[in-house]
Amino acid sequence: MATVESKKKLREPATARPIALYEDDDRIGPGSAGLRMKPEEFDAIPASEFVRGYRYEIINGVLVVTPPVGNAEADPNDDLGHLLRTYLESHEAAKPFDRTMPERHVPGTPNRRRCDRAVWVGLGRLPDTERDVPAIVIEFVSSGRRDAFRDYEEKREEYLAAGVKEYWIIDRFRRVMTVYKTKKTRKSSTTTYDIVTEGQSYETPLLPGFSLPLARLLEKADQWRPRKQAEPNAPAGGTDG
Repeated sequence: MATVESKKKLREPATARPIALYEDDDRIGPGSAGLRMKPEEFDAIPASEFVRGYRYEIINGVLVVTPPVGNAEADPNDDLGHLLRTYLESHEAAKPFDRTMPERHVPGTPNRRRCDRAVWVGLGRLPDTERDVPAIVIEFVSSGRRDAFRDYEEKREEYLAAGVKEYWIIDRFRRVMTVYKTKKTRKSSTTTYDIVTEGQSYETPLLPGFSLPLARLLEKADQWRPRKQAEPNAPAGGTDG
């Protein structure tokens, strides 16, 4: 099993693909995908050692490198961030340390997944993003079937087990938002969920007074749909021949 202890050593990928990094190109980048790596090793790598512009995660002991999300995910995520920040700023006098940020790893999970957006509330201090589990984690579903499975199944289990109170999945393809919650008692825990449809708004006791109109985010995503090419105009003068 290869480690990241020495960047000068040939890094051995988890698969048989002929991918290797040498001393003259020793930063972690797209060519590093597939490396076997423990989460602790990943955590120890300085940010300067990663090629910028990519998302890096450790999933089941393997480094996963993906390109930046598309506009249809980034734009509604930015808009959601604006709505949340506007809300948090309006409540800053009572809760000055609540925060929301995009692209953060979720502490407390066996992997190093990077969520689309995290929200910390009720800590009474600035969050330690490497240790404090967000109260709310948000993912925007990507187009791939495998990506959707990860969002709805794998991430849900990991996030809720880590202590996330609400997990929002915003699905522009199904036109819904699914909110998973865990109710814990001394003897058991139960996972419940709410379905928010396109014409509805979502409210949560974690953010009193905040209302999220799902249609607004879906509209932002829709604006990035590929436009159909216009049919060519018929030539002037009538028919051929």
